[in-house]
Amino acid sequence: MRPELARIRRRLRAACGEAGVPAGDRARLVLAATLLAEPVIEAGRDVHVETAVADRRLAVTFRLPEPVGQARRNALPLLPDAGDGETLTWHLASGAGPHPAPADEDAATREEMLALIARADALAQEQRELKHELAETNSGVLAMYVELEQRDEQLRRAHAVIFRELEDALRPPPPAVPGLELAVQYSPTEQDSPTGGDLYDWFVLPGGQVHVTLVDAVGHGVTSTRHALTVTHAIRTLALEGHPFAGLIARTSETLAAIEPGLMATVLLARVDPATGKLTLANGSHPPPVLVTADGEAELLRSEVVGRGVGFPDPGSRELVHHTLGPGDTLLLYTDGLIEGRRDLDEGLGRLLAQARAHARHPTGTLPAELVTRMHDVVLHADDTVVLAIRRVSG
Repeated sequence: MRPELARIRRRLRAACGEAGVPAGDRARLVLAATLLAEPVIEAGRDVHVETAVADRRLAVTFRLPEPVGQARRNALPLLPDAGDGETLTWHLASGAGPHPAPADEDAATREEMLALIARADALAQEQRELKHELAETNSGVLAMYVELEQRDEQLRRAHAVIFRELEDALRPPPPAVPGLELAVQYSPTEQDSPTGGDLYDWFVLPGGQVHVTLVDAVGHGVTSTRHALTVTHAIRTLALEGHPFAGLIARTSETLAAIEPGLMATVLLARVDPATGKLTLANGSHPPPVLVTADGEAELLRSEVVGRGVGFPDPGSRELVHHTLGPGDTLLLYTDGLIEGRRDLDEGLGRLLAQARAHARHPTGTLPAELVTRMHDVVLHADDTVVLAIRRVSG
């Protein structure tokens, strides 16, 4: 993100915090400002921002170098007041008192993301309730039902815009790690709703090891997204605090039990030392990863004792899997959507091993997408799918 855009986002968050603007309204304002300012800043032009608080209302004014058409204004997640096209103004009601945003950019983004997801969830529930009420009325309200369907389509498109803005927060890009190549492919069940319970996280620990978390939360829609995000964030926090790798799944489940009592998720954790290739796996009710060797062999890496996921009875990985990746070896981590497309998991695992062998020397960057395409040639049971590839390229 360019420094000027980051400065504008910080300024808006600070103004919203001072005025006590709720997180949901703040999130829509920051997203609207980002969509307007980013292309202008990328083009090397200036965006002027003014903020003022009066009569328990926050006024935010954007002055842009060229007019913003009505169609583009209508597509923003927070509509501005009527204006001359080059100057856009929003008025937001203040809350009961100051509500500052977190100082950390990632933390502020996560808070805004959760507020937007909660708002989308509430709007979707409202839409379902309205549809149910209209379905019970007589044909005289048919025109209203048609209008509601149109509103539902508009809402779906607006949600897609919001979700695309949140993709970076939900699905981080691979970290740059000398000696390793990393790639990912996410395939949602519905292309216009790129969220679900399949999420991942990867980062480099202070000691140089790469930590990977893959989560598949039970359920569907924005609730499962929230659950999966909660699990990945909890594991990242505990891992960076230095909690033992072997107990991370159990500790995460214990930590979240009181916060999200209904949360259940399968979890797969991996630690890779890029210098030595040493690999450690912890599995909580998740499909086993696949090891593809440099000479084209493929096998499942699983322990004798199957662990349990977060929210399951007796959670945790009872037995770790240890291996050493040689130069050219590839580790494949995935969610069950990859192998259950034909409803037969054993067949799916067999087909995955065969495809892994056939594409052992495929470029890492496009390997996950290639496997998804091959495995989803016939889909009888659609589900979100995540595939991660980690290849050691040096000894």
